Amino acid sequence: MNKIYKFAIGIEYNGNKYHGWQKQQNNDQTIQQHIENAVSKIANHLVHIVCGGRTDVGVHSTGQVAHFETNTYRTHKSWFFGINSLLPEDIVLIWLIPIHKTFHARFSALFRRYHYIIYNCSHKLSIFNKLVMHYKYLLNINKMNQAAQFLIGEHDFTSFRSSQCQSRHSKRKIIHCYVLKHKQYIIIDIKANSFLQHMVRNIIGCLLYVGIGKQPITWISDLIKLKDRTKAAHTVQAHGLYLSHIIYPKYFYIPNPKNNIKMFFINY
Repeated sequence: MNKIYKFAIGIEYNGNKYHGWQKQQNNDQTIQQHIENAVSKIANHLVHIVCGGRTDVGVHSTGQVAHFETNTYRTHKSWFFGINSLLPEDIVLIWLIPIHKTFHARFSALFRRYHYIIYNCSHKLSIFNKLVMHYKYLLNINKMNQAAQFLIGEHDFTSFRSSQCQSRHSKRKIIHCYVLKHKQYIIIDIKANSFLQHMVRNIIGCLLYVGIGKQPITWISDLIKLKDRTKAAHTVQAHGLYLSHIIYPKYFYIPNPKNNIKMFFINY
């Protein structure tokens, strides 16, 4: 009987050219498809990749985690550099480690953390175009921060889920939601046990309404109680969103992300 090797991998990607993470029929422009192709070629057999957080079309990641199993032995160097050599330049393997057989990238995760980056200025930004969201109306981050605190805790987030969301229920637990500002950048940092489809982007849309004074601070609380997606704001653009960190139990020794998207824009 062949020995089975199991690996966890950390992945960064620019999501602009891809149709999200998940593999699709008749569409090879997904993150999962590109990584599976690369790993399968090094393994010399078909390999299935399981991720910790399925990102939508246009969403980026600095902290995606996935796992795969193989009966092929390769050195760490061969796996790591071999896979990277076969990936497009906007998808990068940042670490690879052998992992215990009980690890599951999705089901072992304790929390997911996202950052949403807004360039709050009257003119557009050319350098980071499609890497941040441009919003020309002046935002009041104090009001946005106050409104965001109504999200903390376990709630039914029906008002913030996509109409196409296939999750069995809408209860999620948000650990924190901060709104930070540095120069003309506004960074929204949100952490939860898991997220519904489009949940983060729908929350951001609602916080923007509060930030420009279109809705009061307590509107977020009202939306949670209403459980009605049609009463909330629009879904904001995907290209400002980053899956930045997936947190696992410490005994799996999963590395922290190498690049902190929040600190990049704060130090810019």
